[in-house]
Amino acid sequence: MASRSNQPVLLGCGLLCAAALLCVPLIGPSFAQAPAYQPPPAYQTPLYQGPAVIPSPAPVSNFPVASDARLAGDAKQTRFILDLDKPVQFRAFTLADPYRVIVDLNQINFQLPAAAGATGRGLVKAFRYGLVMPGGSRIVFDLNGPARIAKSYVLEAANGQPPRLVLEFEEVDRTAFVQALAPENRPELRPGIAEANAAVAKVDAPAAPASPPDKRPVVVIDPGHGGADNGTEAGGNDIMEKNLVLTFGLALRDRLEKSGKYRIVMTRTDDTFVALGDRVKIARNEAAALFISIHADALRRGEGDAQGATIYTLSEKATDSEAERLADAENKSDAIGGVSLADEPTDVADILIDLVQRETKTFSNRFARVLMGEMKTTVRMHKHPLKSAGFRVLKAPDVPSVLVELGYVSNKGDLEHLVSESWRNRTVGAMAQAIDAFLAKRLATAGPAK
Repeated sequence: MASRSNQPVLLGCGLLCAAALLCVPLIGPSFAQAPAYQPPPAYQTPLYQGPAVIPSPAPVSNFPVASDARLAGDAKQTRFILDLDKPVQFRAFTLADPYRVIVDLNQINFQLPAAAGATGRGLVKAFRYGLVMPGGSRIVFDLNGPARIAKSYVLEAANGQPPRLVLEFEEVDRTAFVQALAPENRPELRPGIAEANAAVAKVDAPAAPASPPDKRPVVVIDPGHGGADNGTEAGGNDIMEKNLVLTFGLALRDRLEKSGKYRIVMTRTDDTFVALGDRVKIARNEAAALFISIHADALRRGEGDAQGATIYTLSEKATDSEAERLADAENKSDAIGGVSLADEPTDVADILIDLVQRETKTFSNRFARVLMGEMKTTVRMHKHPLKSAGFRVLKAPDVPSVLVELGYVSNKGDLEHLVSESWRNRTVGAMAQAIDAFLAKRLATAGPAK
């Protein structure tokens, strides 16, 4: 049901009374495609975990009101119905291990019965709901097993019945469920399946001539945010961080690939949500020589003004309150994608004192200084351009990693630079020179193997 781009789900336009809705077989009316849902900035997102209901803010008259929710059906087909006072836009996607369905909506004023979602029925074990960020609400369904959304739509009000959001879940096997996930959310297939597929491919496919391994160093470029996670916003929410940093990351990729010196890997090349842990895994799986995460910060109203680019490295203790605030905000990004932060390994603190990690931190700090030296000649830098904090995305124990905040979208001058192609080209050039200088020196002393 889901795809790499997390395509919008379908909106219903048929009319159906309440009695018919609860009694007819699980076959929905006709439906049309929903407009894309654009949630508000991620840096303000509150963190939530567990099955408890997420508290909603005080009722606001212009937000849709959800007054009731119920489940119907069995372990083969299950229907979820949410009563509303006006139609809403929504999008849905699935996650595995544990099996979940995530539904993102414009902000909803939930006025459901106190016990709503605590118990499930059929394919749904339980569900929780509430405000995930200002302007955006979420419903998370915990499933009893693999399932897909066969149909999803909104019914207009008719015959005295309110508008309704309807989701129809259908049982599938694990293989079908995993194949329907967006690639970045797809776990490895079970070993037996993977081995069987490999055996079949080996028998059926003619032997291909072996190609020499690509020994070029790998540089991983990580445009921050993506998908439901917009990052910071500016210009009346018309300018989103996720788009700014993706454009910059692609430009940096193109510049580096032209040199032919490196193999470039992107954590995302389109508007896709990628969990923080998966970004780290990409770097480690590729045995990357360097990991560069690209962001554009903002100060909240009342926090004053700041400007210029900043380069961050990993430290369990932040250099200042601003670095700590930024790391906390970025580390909450997974909440937007329904990813449990409880999955973070408990041995990270132990890794940080390991010899390999200490050596990696040394290389990270060295690259940060080289990068600052190149950027300061062409780019306005923050008054304290080198900082450190506990960013989860920098925690690969064996990959030198930095997080670059290109500037502050909350600063008028920085924002003008961030949307400027000429500024972007100059900054990309400075970064490319820093990468050349750092990797040339490192490979000269350590050789091409990491």
